[in-house]
Amino acid sequence: MRSPTSQPPSKNSGLESLGYSPADPFGITTDAPGLHKAQVSSSKEASPQPLWHYIAAGIVGSGFSDSVMHSLDTIKTRQQAAPDALKYQNTIKGYATIWREEGFSRGLYSGYGAAMLGSIPRGVTFFGTYEYLKKKLINEWGVNETVTHLFAGVMGDLVTSITFVPSEVLKTRLQTQGRYNNPYFQSGYNYKGLGDAISSLSKEAGGWRNFYSGYKATLSRDLPFSAMQFALYEKFRKLAFSFERQYGIGNGKELGLVSELLVGGAAGGITGILTTPLDVCKTRIQTQNPDDVKKSRTILKSSSVIKGISTIYKNEGFATLFSGVQPRFVWLFVQSSIMLLAYQEVLKVINDSTKQKGLQS
Repeated sequence: MRSPTSQPPSKNSGLESLGYSPADPFGITTDAPGLHKAQVSSSKEASPQPLWHYIAAGIVGSGFSDSVMHSLDTIKTRQQAAPDALKYQNTIKGYATIWREEGFSRGLYSGYGAAMLGSIPRGVTFFGTYEYLKKKLINEWGVNETVTHLFAGVMGDLVTSITFVPSEVLKTRLQTQGRYNNPYFQSGYNYKGLGDAISSLSKEAGGWRNFYSGYKATLSRDLPFSAMQFALYEKFRKLAFSFERQYGIGNGKELGLVSELLVGGAAGGITGILTTPLDVCKTRIQTQNPDDVKKSRTILKSSSVIKGISTIYKNEGFATLFSGVQPRFVWLFVQSSIMLLAYQEVLKVINDSTKQKGLQS
């Protein structure tokens, strides 16, 4: 990342000695690389990194974190799609059961290829859109930061949904199915692999529209999730930097490693809990098969998220709306912390490398 410009702290104000300024009460510049690089306030801002830096960092951060946490996402999907299958409802027991019965690649990591089909483009479109809008709205138009973070998060996911939703449909079906010809769990689907799933889905009634099954439900989950996650992340990061500076922790220019992990994890985990009912409804819509699913699982006859949540609540109770909340919280806490830390670190590497090449030329 770029070297921060700083001014000596004022001797006349305890708040200024902590980096406070009326324009930027937490001492964070709004055009810093990454989602907000914490640094000492300055009246002269350095140029932000090119947009391609953020896109490259987004690809690495998104792909790496999704890869690490995919198996836990599989557990969460089984819990939500099959609430009557008690062997999956305890997260640790479910993990051991799938490992023993179905193995690693076609069990715990079923649907991984489909996940990557969505994860990599998502790193490009989401972070590119988010960073572009953030700098445009805050730096050029002077829009309130919190409003900007909420809006940029929503628009980032809206753009991403074009490629992400089809990959999500494929991923959840393959995760629910597990092994091909799986003798341990009947989901109503039986694909030989990703290619077969794509071919089969396109040949079913509805054609290409099948890849957008649960589109509204996915947006209903992802738009508020991204808006809340990144708004919380920006706020938590500011507070963490203010705390570190106040108590003399770190170098006063960047957040420490532990703080980065906790801030990213808290933003993802808290938002994950709040949006779990939306995630349950989305998973049900995308994976339900009226011909094969057990009667104990309610069939959602509408693609409306509100009607879906209401139907699940009336037929299966409040607790079902939060099925999978434990693995979802852990998954999103760790995934978010890894993704956002990787994002920041890759930005540093790219920026330092670019600077070094500039000095040598």
